[in-house]
Amino acid sequence: MRIFVGITGASGAPYAARLIERLTEADCELGVCISRAGYEVLATELYSDVSLPQDEIAQRLIDGADGVTVYSERDWKAPYASGSAKVDAYVICPCSMGTLGTIASGAMSNLIHRAASVALKEGRRLVLCPRETPLSRIHLRNMLEVQEAGATVLFLAPGFYHGADTVDQLVDFVVSRCLDQLGIEHEAARWGD
Repeated sequence: MRIFVGITGASGAPYAARLIERLTEADCELGVCISRAGYEVLATELYSDVSLPQDEIAQRLIDGADGVTVYSERDWKAPYASGSAKVDAYVICPCSMGTLGTIASGAMSNLIHRAASVALKEGRRLVLCPRETPLSRIHLRNMLEVQEAGATVLFLAPGFYHGADTVDQLVDFVVSRCLDQLGIEHEAARWGD
C-alpha cells in the first residue's frame, strides 16, 4: 500500500512514531510530511531536545526504514499533492485542531492540508487523529464537517479493556485502531479475545 502520513503540532508524537514503525513493518510505501510545529513536538516528546535540527529529527523518526520518503511541507510537487497519483490512504497523526480546521474549511497552506484535500476530493481513506481536550464548539463543528466530507476522526484516546500494563501498550492500542481504519492487517488486542 502507498500511504501518506502527516505529522502536525498536536501532542502525540509516540503515536506517530509507532504508526510509522507498524506501517513500514507491513511493507507500506510511506510519504511522510512533518509540519514546523510537528518537528517541535517530535523533538520534545520523543527526543527531549528542542534544539535538534529538522533533518536529524526526521532521520531519527524513520531510522533507516525502507520505503519512507520525507517531504517538506512546502513541496507542492510531491505526488501526494495530486489526485492523479495512486495513493491508497492518508493519515494525519497527530492532527492539530488548527490542521483539522484548515481541512474542514477547504484551505490549503502546506502539503499536509493539500494531501488531505486530495483524499477528500478523490473519495480516498483519510484518517485524522486529534488529541486535543476539552473540545470547543468550533472543534466539534470542524470534526463533523470533515466526517461528513468523508474523513474518519480517530481520537488518540486509548481503551483500557485489554489490560495494558505499559504506556507503550496504550499507544499500540490506538495505533491498532488506526491500522484497522487504513485497512492494514495486524495483530491486536480485540474486544472478546
